[in-house]
Amino acid sequence: MTNILIVDDDINILKLVNIHLSEQGYKVFKAKDGIEALEILNKERCSLAVVDVMMPFMDGYTLTKEIRNHYHIPVILLTAKNQIEDKEQGFQAGTDDYLVKPFELKELSFRIKALLRRYDHQPDESILRIGRTTINKKSYEVKIGDRTILLPLKEFELLYFLMSKPMQVFSRDHLIEHIWGLDYEGDERTVDVHIKRLRERFSKLTDDFHIKTIRGVGYSLEAKRE
Repeated sequence: MTNILIVDDDINILKLVNIHLSEQGYKVFKAKDGIEALEILNKERCSLAVVDVMMPFMDGYTLTKEIRNHYHIPVILLTAKNQIEDKEQGFQAGTDDYLVKPFELKELSFRIKALLRRYDHQPDESILRIGRTTINKKSYEVKIGDRTILLPLKEFELLYFLMSKPMQVFSRDHLIEHIWGLDYEGDERTVDVHIKRLRERFSKLTDDFHIKTIRGVGYSLEAKRE
């Protein structure tokens, strides 16, 4: 399930957006100001933030800068203003999109889906870590403690994608589209073969993670619980 953070000091807007996005299948976290929002981001893995500009303690521009400095997620700014100067300030702060109040909930949904698709094709980070296992997108290396492992390209890309989104379930079609591309002419067995190889390589090296088969659906990478 995709987590969305909504930040607004208007309780009614929080309630309306929460209901609408929950019906769309998202898990919604609500914050009434920027400080509360940062506390949530520190604890929860969110995929996108919808941020109001005018809030107490920390305005939306400042919060957007904080999010941009510490998290690789898209931000949509909500504002009652429609001046070009306000939009300029928002984009300078690092927002990805801008929605003027009052807005249609359907339009918010469209914009959220568009940004999630865009960010889904970008790595969340150059380096991912689960326990003692580190995977580096720049060097294409996997390290377990002091040991370095070099993988074939598609195995690396598949492992990196699954590690970047732990506990999420992906169908074979989704993995083929993301790793091999829309023009790939092979079949679903390609995914099964690569998953099998990854399991064989890492099952004896680490228990930091394992790739679980979700019967009738696809695969999910599960991290070891501390």
